[in-house]
Amino acid sequence: MKREARPDYEAFAGDLFGEIMLADTAAAAAAKAEKKPLSRFVPGLAICAIAGAAAAWLSQNYGVPIILAGLLLGLALNFAAADPRTHDGLDWVSRHGLRAGIVLLGVQVTAMQVMAMGLVPFLGLALVMGAALIAALAAARLTGQSPSVGLLGGGATAICGASAALALYGVIGRERIDQALFTLTLVILAAASAIALVTYPPLTRMLGFSDAQAGFLVGASIHDVAQAIGAGFAVSDAAGAQATVVKLTRVALLAPLVTLAALWIARAEPLPEGVGRTRVPLLPGFILAFLALVGVNSLVTLPADLAGHALTLSKTLLLLAVTATAMRTRTDLLLGLGWRSVMPVLAATIASLAVALGFAWWMI
Repeated sequence: MKREARPDYEAFAGDLFGEIMLADTAAAAAAKAEKKPLSRFVPGLAICAIAGAAAAWLSQNYGVPIILAGLLLGLALNFAAADPRTHDGLDWVSRHGLRAGIVLLGVQVTAMQVMAMGLVPFLGLALVMGAALIAALAAARLTGQSPSVGLLGGGATAICGASAALALYGVIGRERIDQALFTLTLVILAAASAIALVTYPPLTRMLGFSDAQAGFLVGASIHDVAQAIGAGFAVSDAAGAQATVVKLTRVALLAPLVTLAALWIARAEPLPEGVGRTRVPLLPGFILAFLALVGVNSLVTLPADLAGHALTLSKTLLLLAVTATAMRTRTDLLLGLGWRSVMPVLAATIASLAVALGFAWWMI
């Protein structure tokens, strides 16, 4: 009698066990690949810290604007970013470092400072900022560039230079503006602030401006916070105090500007489906944190030492972020951008100075 064939259950079981083992091995390998060691950040962070320390030394000993020094050193060390081992650290500090630095700026601003400026100077400041934005957008359009380029240059000029540019770039996105163009914008902003620091105080003396007029002019038209306040004190202590209030009011307006910019650019220059962010938040997280610190600083008198350390840390983080961004920029693309890329910031700077001069002349 012929024996009936039966399925080989042992073989099936062996195959199933093997497949389970292979699946477990593949999952373990994938988990191991995803769990990268923290040491991957060290090369990029180390070289960025060295460049930042060199920029701080140049600023302290030779008077070079620290942001400009960081940008130039970052571009000079651009070759180091060709090593893939530096990418994680440089990308991390260029993104998260800049956001933390902007958040810490909130310790320098209070609601009382903004209200103390008065309604008329505040309206004048709004005119200056509006002129900067309109001039930059017009210059971008006339030179055949996208609205996002004009928004970046005009918004950064209107608020606080490199810090505002970094915040705006976070909501505009790399999909709309490449990193080379962004780096060039930072370079032009830093150079314009350095020139303004040297030329605006003598201009106020030549025009016979009072301390209030001079303080408003430099506080409303110079991009960088430190250089705007420094230019005010170069005129007099009273002008320096006025410049500080005006400039910190501009910093306080960073949050609404970034929010409006995020909403406007999503409609003016929408991204293709599936590219970049699918939804723009009403307020980015770091701007919410900035506003929270402004609120705390307005309600509670923070120790002077704490505020000083927060400002130092903010400057350090922003310096590292700018340096890392410059190091990750391809210099061949930067050199090929041409004169058109400079025009939005240049137009915004000229418009800021013209409107601030006119208002300061009329104000008092």
